[in-house]
Amino acid sequence: MTDEPLLRVRSISKFYGNRIGCSDISFDLYPGEVLAVVGESGSGKTTLLNCLSTRLLPTSGSVSYRMRDGLFHDLYRMSEAERRFLMRTDWGFVHQNPSDGLRMTVSAGANVGERLMAVGQRHYGDIRATATDWLGRVEISADRIDDQPRAFSGGMRQRLQIARNLVTGPRLVFMDEPTGGLDVSVQARLLDLLRGLVHELGLSAIVVTHDLAVARLLSHRMIVMKDGHVVESGLTDRVLDDPQAPYTQLLVSSILQV
Repeated sequence: MTDEPLLRVRSISKFYGNRIGCSDISFDLYPGEVLAVVGESGSGKTTLLNCLSTRLLPTSGSVSYRMRDGLFHDLYRMSEAERRFLMRTDWGFVHQNPSDGLRMTVSAGANVGERLMAVGQRHYGDIRATATDWLGRVEISADRIDDQPRAFSGGMRQRLQIARNLVTGPRLVFMDEPTGGLDVSVQARLLDLLRGLVHELGLSAIVVTHDLAVARLLSHRMIVMKDGHVVESGLTDRVLDDPQAPYTQLLVSSILQV
């Protein structure tokens, strides 16, 4: 990890009238680091993720991203076009429901190829070859390249969504409950795949999950949210093995009792 963070989050808050989405959240994310944001439904973790990824305008606070030229840019001072370009190239976003992150009526190869075209690739043969390679990396057989995602299982769709996001070599990936809704055996394989790719590519990632096992497997650090506030943060193993906040203790003990 370098000395300079990739993402600087300062006092991010989002309010819906009198209701708190998230309140006064600050942290730095470093290159190659995976941060898990955990908490129960309604804790504010998805609101925070959407604010960080510019899908939702925060009420207050700032999010700065270090571009490839080494300079920090305030995401909310950038134009809409600049932010969209960032989302297509330097960032990825893995949705809980893969159909939200895929075009269901075009082929698997076209889903991956679209991202390559967004960064300027135009040679059909090269795009197809890269798409085939990436399908293999996410354990989808090359003979499925012309099949549409709607012909795939839930686990295959999620793997395809991951390939679509990672093919452009992004530096930062946002993941919203990436294993949610999948069978336990499918979850385990997907987590192994994700962990391997994150390590191999040196990705930074912010992973929202209610599953502490997912957080332990994927993340270096974690923040625990309750009612829109961060109640505890630290190295993942430390937080899970020696939770300090009563709410975190409750979360951890409830897992152990299952």
